[in-house]
Amino acid sequence: MDFEPLILPGVDPARPIIIAGPCSAETEDQVLDTARSVAQSGIKLFRSGIWKPRTKPGGFEGVGTAGLAWLKRVKRETGMYVAVEVATKDHVFESLKAGIDFLWIGARTTVNPFAVQEIADALRGADVPVLIKNPVNPDLELWIGAIERIYGAGLRRIGVIHRGFSSYEKKTFRNPPMWHIPIELRRRLPDIPIFCDPSHIAGKWEFVPALCQQAMDLKFDGLIIETHCQPEKAWSDSAQQITPDALDHILSLLIIRDADGLSKDLSEMRCRIDIIDESLLELLAKRMTISGEIGKYKRSHNMPVLQSSRYSEIIERRAALGESMSLNGDFVRTILKEIHEESVRVQMDSA
Repeated sequence: MDFEPLILPGVDPARPIIIAGPCSAETEDQVLDTARSVAQSGIKLFRSGIWKPRTKPGGFEGVGTAGLAWLKRVKRETGMYVAVEVATKDHVFESLKAGIDFLWIGARTTVNPFAVQEIADALRGADVPVLIKNPVNPDLELWIGAIERIYGAGLRRIGVIHRGFSSYEKKTFRNPPMWHIPIELRRRLPDIPIFCDPSHIAGKWEFVPALCQQAMDLKFDGLIIETHCQPEKAWSDSAQQITPDALDHILSLLIIRDADGLSKDLSEMRCRIDIIDESLLELLAKRMTISGEIGKYKRSHNMPVLQSSRYSEIIERRAALGESMSLNGDFVRTILKEIHEESVRVQMDSA
């Protein structure tokens, strides 16, 4: 597939493309207040959800087509481009009629090939950039399939948004990033622009800055960041939205790495290390949770916490396994000893 670059007048091609704005368009004043503040940071693309697919009925599901008039006013008063999420053919028709500049397909829609095809059919013959979020589940083929459907409708200005993946287990992030999936997507489709949505990955605003930098270290092409003039009063996803001042601060601290081959390779390798470290910590947290359960079981069955024979057996068997993976046996024993001591402490605290 041959994709056309997302070149925007007034946007420095050497810098990442930043899309910012509230999760939801709530009122005309809220949209305009946020837009004016965001524009002062030099942002050229403003986002706001008009139709909001919710996990359960009863929540705020967006203002609908009325919000399109607010976005037209944003364009007129600030000169910014505007972007909305579309989930049905009617959303596409209404957005194109209103002159919306960018469309994006949400994670809950990407997971449904029938819905994506409906959107693709509605877009046939249009010339508008479309960004496709990854599906909620970690399925690279489903993501690529959505890209192919939009491409098959004749569109060439296509990009993707990495927003992390849903997980049943409790995690640090709302939607763990699983960076290896967008990395593989970049390998398979090297020319497609990739944006990162740190807001949906994080779930909490305090994690957003580090995620933005990680995305830059992986040479992502842009960021889509939920920004609200009063996040604490937001009608949806208040915990993950940041203020325009915070956005300005985050962008001022972003380090855009040297684009030459050596620096790019080194940055990507370091980022892969960071990803593995995060995975190791999550696995250790799972292990300690199970250790706590074992401690409760031993207490209820009047068993001692420490069982030396099993400990020795485990250390030697896993040290041998580590050596078979080209790890130093003493290094493996040292790590396992520390893990075992912490596991015993957890068992004793829970017993």
